[in-house]
Amino acid sequence: MTQVSVMIAGHTYRMACAKGEESHLQTLARQIDERIETLRRNFGEIGDQRLIIMAAITFADDLAEAHRRIGDLEAKVADLRADSQGQTSARDEWADRLARSIGETATRIERVAQDLNNSAR
Repeated sequence: MTQVSVMIAGHTYRMACAKGEESHLQTLARQIDERIETLRRNFGEIGDQRLIIMAAITFADDLAEAHRRIGDLEAKVADLRADSQGQTSARDEWADRLARSIGETATRIERVAQDLNNSAR
């Protein structure tokens, strides 16, 4: 584990993270700090604890919205897969009919050719 110091709302916090995750943790801390600062500009000095709670709620709301969108997208993907399978099935049926038709046509052509050969003799 690696130790990282991050600054959030004017306070320094020492945190542990997996090696190689330091930059990611610092980016997350910076996002939290920026959200708190945005709230501070919008609502004024209402106390760090309230600002931190409000930031947490807005992040939770963002997460809930992301989960909702993921669910919508997963449903669309499932619908598209079902449509694709239906189209694949229809295409396969069409290909089978076409193959049968070509086979029947080839048989007729062979009969006509045979009849022509027989009548030419």
